[in-house]
Amino acid sequence: MGTSQVDKEKHHDRIVAIAATLVRERGLDGIGVAELMKEAGLTHGGFYRHFGSREDLVDEAVERALSEGTKRVESGPKPSGKRSFRTIVDGYLSIAHRNSPGGGCAVAALSGEARRGGKRVRRAYTGQVKLYLAIIEGMLDGRRRPVARRDSILALSALVGAVAMARSVDDDQLSLDLLTGTAEALKFLLARD
Repeated sequence: MGTSQVDKEKHHDRIVAIAATLVRERGLDGIGVAELMKEAGLTHGGFYRHFGSREDLVDEAVERALSEGTKRVESGPKPSGKRSFRTIVDGYLSIAHRNSPGGGCAVAALSGEARRGGKRVRRAYTGQVKLYLAIIEGMLDGRRRPVARRDSILALSALVGAVAMARSVDDDQLSLDLLTGTAEALKFLLARD
């Protein structure tokens, strides 16, 4: 492969990585092409050498943001059991996660956005939700399948909803209460066995 092709791929990857962060921080409409290209150290005119349209960029950025969550899950220890569930709850509902949408879970960051995306965005978002549901369901040891499925849906919905609301309210105490109250409730759910 020629140097120019390697450089083009590196530039493309850098653009998508920056856009993935921006889409988590600002939403689907929060990516300005000129600003993005400037941040990537490239010219605005070079955008169309990499993407057919802004929608193509958004699709790739969302797919990248969601796949980063998959990589985090796959690179860590195999999550299973109550202890792993508690660890996930504590990390997910932490102040650090709340304060880092650009580097945090794209499912939470895009919870109100994905429905406005195209087919690729919705398909990627759906795939990530299914993956997280399966992981949580696997942690709910000893429950019959329908109960584990129901509880995994409840847990993921509570995790994502709590983070989304905690990021959106302008009352610091309420934000903290959303995180801690949801964490307590989810741990109680697990203890019901």
